Amino acid sequence: MIPRILKQSVLAMTVSCLAVSQSMSAAEANPYMSVDVATGQVLAHNEAFKRWYPASLTKMMSAYVVFRALRSGQKTLESPVRMSVAASKEPPSKMGYKAGSVLTLDNALKIMMVKSANDVSVAVAESVGGSKAGFAKMMNAEAKRIGMFGSNFSNPHGLPDPNNYTTARDMALLAAQLRREFPEYAHYFNTEAIDPGEGKKVQANYNILLGRFNGADGMKTGFICASGFNLAGSATRNGRTIVAIVLGASRQEDRTVQAAELLQNGFATRGGGGATLASLAPYGGNNNQVTDLRAQICSQEAMSDRWDGRDVEGRLKINSSYITAMTREPVAVPVGLIAKAPDVKAGNSLHISQVPIPLQRPMRGNMTTAVN
Repeated sequence: MIPRILKQSVLAMTVSCLAVSQSMSAAEANPYMSVDVATGQVLAHNEAFKRWYPASLTKMMSAYVVFRALRSGQKTLESPVRMSVAASKEPPSKMGYKAGSVLTLDNALKIMMVKSANDVSVAVAESVGGSKAGFAKMMNAEAKRIGMFGSNFSNPHGLPDPNNYTTARDMALLAAQLRREFPEYAHYFNTEAIDPGEGKKVQANYNILLGRFNGADGMKTGFICASGFNLAGSATRNGRTIVAIVLGASRQEDRTVQAAELLQNGFATRGGGGATLASLAPYGGNNNQVTDLRAQICSQEAMSDRWDGRDVEGRLKINSSYITAMTREPVAVPVGLIAKAPDVKAGNSLHISQVPIPLQRPMRGNMTTAVN
């Protein structure tokens, strides 16, 4: 007869092993990487060189370009960012500012990182790079300079584009570079919420790790149907910072749980000798094709299944011993405009921001069609 204590021990071990097995099988289905920021040591990785859509993780690269412009003196945090007609027409997520509205670069960065607003991202790109295309060139130049050899950026926000792609390894490199090179701007990735004022709703950060995982201090979330749910998470404990990249999770809560596990395991890992971001050799099969999860992530069945992962009040259910419930309201920082859009109807003149940019017309005959 097996003693009761032994039975409990065996049962607990079985449950534990089953949980680990399920966790590993789920993790093996998507790319991920965790890295020690100070040393660049790779702590865990899977499909790290597989080409993936970054979605709004793209805004981390946009932020890097902006930080470089701030460091060089090209821009200041008080530099004005004007909302153009093109920027105001970007699809959600967005702030909905009218063309001609002006905000500071400081507030624009906070909005980009928390609300992930695409309209503000384009306005920032136009302010720093002159245009979306000009800013994308800056993004790619910086990516190449720091060693992101598996990425290409075609826009500042991460909305669907076959030429806007990355890898888990490259995103881990970017996250580590941001934390090492620009510690003075780390707070942009650690903002729990923004308060737009004027009676508008406070917008909480989509990064569920903040305020719920011990030491969490960043960085960015991303989602489009083709990418699944992406997350760049970071945490600092006893002066040691670790970043975790999760790409292609099926749910918002899944990416959070996986990132928490990667971070927790990372803090339990000590010692060097392993591969670093610089030395890890590319692996895998054909990494030139971007994975597209649209059919899996945005089917009617998948969207219904994601809703079933909530409680009766619609709140996400996070099944992780590393994540605790937030028992307070998220700390919100004020953001807002320094100038509202001009009231064109009140005057006889048309503000320059209201004038749409003319588009090139398609050419006829045997000439190549111009695509805008």
